[in-house]
Amino acid sequence: MNYENLLISIEEKIATVTINRPTKLNALNKATIEDLHKAIKILGKNDDVRVIILTGSGEKAFVAGADISEFANYTVVEGAQLAAQGQELLFDFIQDLKKPVIAAVNGFALGGGLELAMACHFRIASDNAKMGLPEVTLGVIPGYGGTQRLPQLVGKGRAMEMIMTAAMISAQEAQQYGLVNHVVSQSELIDFTTAIAKKIIKNAPFAISKAIKAINANYTDGKNGFDVEIKSFGKCFGTQDFKEGTTAFLEKRKAEFTGK
Repeated sequence: MNYENLLISIEEKIATVTINRPTKLNALNKATIEDLHKAIKILGKNDDVRVIILTGSGEKAFVAGADISEFANYTVVEGAQLAAQGQELLFDFIQDLKKPVIAAVNGFALGGGLELAMACHFRIASDNAKMGLPEVTLGVIPGYGGTQRLPQLVGKGRAMEMIMTAAMISAQEAQQYGLVNHVVSQSELIDFTTAIAKKIIKNAPFAISKAIKAINANYTDGKNGFDVEIKSFGKCFGTQDFKEGTTAFLEKRKAEFTGK
């Protein structure tokens, strides 16, 4: 399937989704959000894909923010709808996807771009990356989950400071804060991220999906993460992958997982 603002490649069970609006620094507009939803939904159902890497085109930006021209004249109701629809369609959708989504942050990740990276299951940054939530300089607040996910990742105090000052932080600071897992040179970014993805695809897909669900439950109001873990742990025992994994361990060989 062809997309106006995305480039997609699949190799060795790893799908790379590249946001391709270089003249706009890959800014998120409505069409791009819809394309991302469609593409990730299809990849999520593709048995030939085990991990998704999300990145931006060019060397300047992952996603430099939202396309402000689309909502500059919105009303109160329209603004709330914009946030609600975006969160449901893309940001929460990525967070809850059963397959791992890794953000390879190449350059600026600002506003909606940082919110998109935070919705991914974890983040790897190039050493020239800059991250921030500058929405208060426009008279609004982050609306795609930024006020919730940033404090979960970096702590309440740092999140308060970042959001209220609208300051950008470097990739190195982001790593110190726990916002990104690794920092590498831009030339190494995709290869480094792919190497981690290859480690993931060696493991049982069903178990990976249940791990994502259990971890997310700890950050979801009204859910008991321990209960979700217990139930998910039990469900793993009914899979072919569990039988294969335990048998392979006892036979001292590498397991061949199918996701069933």
